[in-house]
Parts: sequence; C-alpha cells; structure tokens
Amino acid sequence: MSATIRHLWTPLSTTPLLWLVVTLAAYAGGRWMQRACGGSPFASPVLIAILIVGTIMVSTGTSYDTYFAGAQFIHFLLGPVTVALAVPLAENFALVRRHISSIGLALLAGSLTSVISGVGIVWLLGGSRSVALSMAPKAVTTPIAMAVSHQIGGVPALTASLAILGGILAAIIGRHMLARFQIDDWRAHGLAAGVAGSGIAAAQVAAIDEIGAAFAALGIGLNGLLTALLVPLLAALWR
Repeated sequence: MSATIRHLWTPLSTTPLLWLVVTLAAYAGGRWMQRACGGSPFASPVLIAILIVGTIMVSTGTSYDTYFAGAQFIHFLLGPVTVALAVPLAENFALVRRHISSIGLALLAGSLTSVISGVGIVWLLGGSRSVALSMAPKAVTTPIAMAVSHQIGGVPALTASLAILGGILAAIIGRHMLARFQIDDWRAHGLAAGVAGSGIAAAQVAAIDEIGAAFAALGIGLNGLLTALLVPLLAALWR
C-alpha cells in the first residue's frame, strides 16, 4: 500500500462503522455489476462482494477480527433473516403437510448424497480424515455445519468456508440446472435450495415465489436437523 493511501486509510481504519460501510458498498457494487451483466447468475453479488472486501482487507493488512468488529451487525442480522423464512412456511403449512412423504424422501436422498459425496471426494484425492469430516456437513447452513464439524473432529473454519462456497455455487447454478431438466415447480426449486443449505439461493427463490420460500425454509431446517443427527452417527461408525 503506497504512503499516500496509507496516510488516508490510517485515520479511517479507527472508525467503528468503516467495515460495515465497506461491506454494504461492496454488495451494492456487486448488484450493479450483475445488472450490467444482464442479470447473469454467474455475476453473483455475494461472490463479488467477498472478492472486493477480501482484496481491501489484504491490501490494507486488516485482520479478520478488526473486520468483524466493524461489520458484526450484518452477522447479527443473519439470525432474524433466517427465522423470517418461517413466515411463508407457516402460511403454507397445509400444502407442505400434503407433500410430507415426498419431501422426506427428497430430504434423505439429498442429505445422504451430500455427505457421502463430500467424504468420497476427499478420500479419492488422498485427503486426511479431518478434511473428510470437515466436508461431511458442508451442505447445511453455516452455524450448524461448524457445530457438527467441531463435534465429529473436523475443522470448523474449513467447514464454514466450504458451506459458504457451496451456498454461492448453489445460488449460481441451481435454478439453471433445474430448468435444464425442465423442472419449473417452485416447490422443487425451494426445497433444492434449502437442502443445499444455501441461504442465498433460498433468498432468491423467496423473492420470486412465496410457496418456494416455504419449501426453502423447510429444506434448510430439516436438512440441518437431519445432518446434525446423521453425520455424527456415520463418523462414529467410521471409527
């Protein structure tokens, strides 16, 4: 970082809300870039914001603890936003109840596929047991994934990174992959986003279709519960 930029940055870095502003500005820039790209899902605003904020942190030598101290209000909002997904679920509970058997089968298939494929990829590439255990709960929302990873002997930080990356990928390619297979039912789109543990994809579905939002909320909640029960059991058997 040049002396001029350092001279300007040093007084700003002590401002408590600096990183909150930087994060919001980076996301706004990501939204603008996505619109400039014609709404392409590959121009994900979340991914763009991560790259912008990460570049600024590395360039200025800012630690994660410093960043989090300024941007923790966004972290706080993750809880209320996740809980808010229960609103469309409650409003469409009768519809969900009518499809509970098919939902259960899809949930079990999705959860098992995620766990087995994640561990299998690490095993085939010669990875360690701790990395494989870190991969196992990657397809659930990040707080649950980190807790499960810690319980079974994985690396929670690695699991968090994999869960976030998986959520972004699900948001980028999920809808288009389902559309390619001519699946246009928003119940399927929502459940797929939820079972993938992608809050980003769930938010995209929720913005388009209320019923899809209900199934996304259901998928996130039930997949988190199933994974928290299933992965420790499979890890114990692996020993």
